[in-house]
Amino acid sequence: MPHTKPLNDAALKPCYHCGQALPDDASWTVLIDQVQRPMCCPGCAAVAQTIVDLGQAGYYRERTAYANSADGAQQLPPELQLYDNTDPRFALDEDSRESTITVEGIRCAACVWLIEQRLLRLPGVECAQLNVATEKLYVRWRKDACQPGDILGALHGIGYAAYPYDVGRHADQQRRATKTLGRQLFVAGLSMMQVMMYVAPAYLAEDGTLDDSMATLMRWASLLLTLPAICYSALPFWRGALASLRARAPGMDVPVALGIAAAFGASVLATFRGKGDVWFDSVTMFIFLLLCSRFLELRARRKAGAALERLQHALPASASLLEHYPDSQAATIVRAAALAVDNHVLIKPGEAVPADSVIVSGRTSIDLSLLSGESVPVPRSEGDAIPGGAINAGSAIVARVSRRAQDSTLSELVKLINRASGAKPRIALWADRVAAWFVAGLLLFALATFGFWYWIDGSAVRAWPIAIAVLVVSCPCALSLATPTALAAATDRLLRQGVLVTGPQTLETLHRATHIVLDKTGTLTWGRPVLQQTVELGAMRADFCLQVAAALEAGSAHPLAHAILAAAAQADAGHQHWHAAALSETPGCGLEGLVHNRRYRLGSAQYVAAISGSAPPREAPADVTPVYLGVDGQWLACFHLQDGIRPDAQDTVDYFRRHGKTVVLVSGDDDVLARRVGDQLGIETTVGGYLPADKLNFVQQLQRRGCVVAMIGDGINDAAVLGAADVSFAMGGGAALAQAHADAVLLNGRIGAVADSARVAEHTMRVIRQNLGWATVYNLIAIPAAAAGLLNPWLSGVGMAASSAVVVLNALRLRGGR
Repeated sequence: MPHTKPLNDAALKPCYHCGQALPDDASWTVLIDQVQRPMCCPGCAAVAQTIVDLGQAGYYRERTAYANSADGAQQLPPELQLYDNTDPRFALDEDSRESTITVEGIRCAACVWLIEQRLLRLPGVECAQLNVATEKLYVRWRKDACQPGDILGALHGIGYAAYPYDVGRHADQQRRATKTLGRQLFVAGLSMMQVMMYVAPAYLAEDGTLDDSMATLMRWASLLLTLPAICYSALPFWRGALASLRARAPGMDVPVALGIAAAFGASVLATFRGKGDVWFDSVTMFIFLLLCSRFLELRARRKAGAALERLQHALPASASLLEHYPDSQAATIVRAAALAVDNHVLIKPGEAVPADSVIVSGRTSIDLSLLSGESVPVPRSEGDAIPGGAINAGSAIVARVSRRAQDSTLSELVKLINRASGAKPRIALWADRVAAWFVAGLLLFALATFGFWYWIDGSAVRAWPIAIAVLVVSCPCALSLATPTALAAATDRLLRQGVLVTGPQTLETLHRATHIVLDKTGTLTWGRPVLQQTVELGAMRADFCLQVAAALEAGSAHPLAHAILAAAAQADAGHQHWHAAALSETPGCGLEGLVHNRRYRLGSAQYVAAISGSAPPREAPADVTPVYLGVDGQWLACFHLQDGIRPDAQDTVDYFRRHGKTVVLVSGDDDVLARRVGDQLGIETTVGGYLPADKLNFVQQLQRRGCVVAMIGDGINDAAVLGAADVSFAMGGGAALAQAHADAVLLNGRIGAVADSARVAEHTMRVIRQNLGWATVYNLIAIPAAAAGLLNPWLSGVGMAASSAVVVLNALRLRGGR
């Protein structure tokens, strides 16, 4: 900006950043090159301080003009300035706020490092985690020290467009990014083919047969045809390298940009001089191949996050509100986010449930596949709860909203995933550190290679292309992609199977676990009474007795009543057509009522004996809860109720035992009951009567002995031990998702999903080792080969693109299966 001469005596010096006149009351300064430099406003001071903090104070020594005023260039777009801590979408607790932010222009691990480090320097920012697979940033900050606008402004200040996550806008941005990359790929491919046409005669012609004027014309034509690839198609590499250098964190784009610039610069110089080698064909081919690789990476990242994207789109934007229900059935279309608790909504067949609700009218089937991985729709009727995001697969129903859309089961699920997906496991952090040092070492090695060949040949004719080949053949990208792509693909697969992974170390630690510690109630068992057997004590058949018992229990909320009603429904006993009259309940004893004008009693042995006239003819086993049914002068049946073992519990225990893990059952129930379940499942170590504190102490003792402990519990009273274990799984429950202390939640409620997760973990670690091994071997072979002059620049580009493609495609194999 041209400097305006100050008009008053107070402004003797211009603003050191933008060159504008200093106001009379200017008091802002920034220490640059050991001198306090004056600033005209806090905006310029903030920008200048950021430049200094990033280690780029040399910008002020090298610049040829003043920067734009911070009042203009650094301001956020007006719509982004409206966000503040009062927005309910950011609420986490009384003191903290959180948000998921979409960031545009993510290219490599250096982008991730730069963004995270910049935000962590902001006052009040407690956590900043960027997921390269989904291009989303999770940020947590203290509301008294930071505003959302500060975070968005910091991202805009280092060149990244960012805004609070919005499903539609994020999808539009991804489509635009894909189209832009596609256009750049097309231009690069077109330039490559045209340049090849002009350089082919030079390759095919014999020495002395190509006229000098014709050779010169072809060089100039090749130069002009290469310019679109350099100026447009290579923009991602120029921008990425510039951002990396500004952040003093050289990433993959730095050697790529240097290689392109070196090859193109030398070719332009040779063209102007009319002598020397040109590599316009290599430059265009290199750009085209790298863009092909980047396009594959982009598609792979989108596929790896596909399950999460489906969840993001599952909650509908609108809902049919019944404002005057039940007086009127007239529906008004409103935003789902505007629904309040106790609102009534109409949910038509095929529509998604807009928020957690309770059915008040109608019967239907609900598709829970997105939430739990369960592919078969489940029946729901009046009084049943239905989670937001589920699909109405049956008939139209009316439901009462029990939780707002932003607090619904699916919303909490998405928040957990967004919060967890940015975190990185140890192996990924290691790969990022290696890649960062790798790039720095590569630049030094390329310089040394140039010096060596220049010393051998005495000229740059051979040294220059060899140094370029060294720069472009390396693939730090393969190291950085090896782990996150595999983990994203594995997490996507598990989510489709009904396992929500919320901890960054989950798969890695589960694979290393030596001890599998299992809770009993609600984990290995259902955690509720289940009818195991109906024993006939009289002349009536078991199905008739179950009908009568279900009729008597139809209106009861007792857990034992639920077990009998569930068994009757499963047996299709037809109890919905039987009704009990003159019902009376004796607390702690049982029920009495008339069914088909006959008086029945259902309950304890002593209570039923009063109507049957004698003691029960047969005693129930000690490990079951008996519920007796009798009629005047006669015993009819005894229902054996028991907390049943889950059908997949045995296979789960057997899987871990086969793989050399020590399986332990720790229960708060009586030791006898715990041992009975342990013996039935073949678990050698079983302890009962443990309170939550005892369970915690038990796990910590194992850890002190060097054991790696995986804990599986119901997530209700096991929060402490789940948090203390090296890796933990909680049986899923919709309302408890936000309070989950585990590293993974079994949304489908299957204990067998832990064994499925272990299989995926084993496969994932194998793929990660393969990817890291391939990236290491490739670089160990390719870089020396390029340094020895065995590879020319375009062939080096082929190798680099192929290396990234191998890593990505190998990782995508993890997405297979349900």
